[in-house]
Amino acid sequence: MTGRSDSPHQGVKAEESSGRAMVFVIDDDVSMRRSLANLFRSVNLDVAAFGSAREMLQGNLPEVASCLVLDVRLPGLSGLELQTELAKLNLHIPIIFITGHGDIPMSVKAMKGGAVDFLTKPFRDQELLDAVVAATERDRKRREVEKTVANLQSLFETLSPREQAVMKLVAAGLMNKQVAAELELAEMTVRIYRGRVMKKMGARSLADLVRMAETLGICANHPE
Repeated sequence: MTGRSDSPHQGVKAEESSGRAMVFVIDDDVSMRRSLANLFRSVNLDVAAFGSAREMLQGNLPEVASCLVLDVRLPGLSGLELQTELAKLNLHIPIIFITGHGDIPMSVKAMKGGAVDFLTKPFRDQELLDAVVAATERDRKRREVEKTVANLQSLFETLSPREQAVMKLVAAGLMNKQVAAELELAEMTVRIYRGRVMKKMGARSLADLVRMAETLGICANHPE
């Protein structure tokens, strides 16, 4: 890591985020925090730097694609302990560990815990940047998937219980006649419900509706 000087960048509020990818840095070495912050800003990334894990946990993290560059050895809560704590809090921030005291068991534990990378100091700037780009892109995709699922779930919840039942059976591959028999309805009634489901869910075709059901994990099993 090449040396750079700058004042450490403090945590930001969610409303202050510009919408670009953000890198969280936790390192108790002030000069390293400054160096890392300058490196990431040089490639147009927002940065929030902290001297300890507790500082980050007490912050208001912005809802943007992000990753965490985390020193293993920290005062108080260690990097590996923070990784465990974030998992308990259901905060899925991709982690890139950095350390000057790495060993194989430590790196194995970190990777098993879901870390994206484990870099030993001194490391090349490009090596770290490549890891950060990969991590933020991974987080961006995760957020997109979660947003899609949340939007579909909101639409699904606008359906009546009967419409939800029809959607599950139709998505499972049943014909209108089979759905009618399963729910003890007239076939014409099923057609009406099916039309309402397609409209409310914004599905343009049966295949579209099936994909939605699969994304939501609500496909019913085909009755024997």
